[in-house]
Amino acid sequence: MRFVIQILLWAVIIFLAYLTFNAVYEPIQFNKVKEKRYAKVIKNLKDIRSAELAHKEVTGRFQGDWDSLVKFLDTAEFAITQRRDTTYLDEEYKKTYGVDQYIESVVTDTLGFVSVKDSLFQGNTQRYQNMMNVPIEGVDAKFDLEAGTIKKGENNIPVFEVKIAKAKVLHDQDRTLVLQENEIQSVDDVNGRYISVGSMTEVNTSGNWPKVYGDNE
Repeated sequence: MRFVIQILLWAVIIFLAYLTFNAVYEPIQFNKVKEKRYAKVIKNLKDIRSAELAHKEVTGRFQGDWDSLVKFLDTAEFAITQRRDTTYLDEEYKKTYGVDQYIESVVTDTLGFVSVKDSLFQGNTQRYQNMMNVPIEGVDAKFDLEAGTIKKGENNIPVFEVKIAKAKVLHDQDRTLVLQENEIQSVDDVNGRYISVGSMTEVNTSGNWPKVYGDNE
């Protein structure tokens, strides 16, 4: 009987040790997977933001359709400009007062044009043609994309937002840990339920990731 009790005690000890090990090991492994996947997602979000900012620079607005955004990148060009100071005689002033007066001005010269896709993506068409796809194995989804305007005073300001739910990025991970990740609030992590860039409620083109993942502006 004593031998049986000892065996049972050892079994309980081993089981408790296993639970303790898992309680520490699983979150560590979860964080490794999370950080690796977030880095891939954020890399795409940065490309998308660059494409949207280029679209606004050329057209004056952001684009809310993936096909149209890709078509824009296929064909659009940036103007290469040069600003220079100049002065010219105010003819009306001279005619009225008989005195020479010169007006200072700034002239912008267009020197040429450069392809947007070459400027942003070095001509790598695959990079921007696939940037809307969530780059995680086992996830067949596109980033959610929205664009429009918001009212600021008397002006309608263009805005856009691109996002993906953390739950999709971490689709095969422990559900409890994913739920905890959705509630996280920290300056060193991605807060909230989504990894995102831009906003449909404020004038903001930043990403919601911390500096450890690179520039979020």
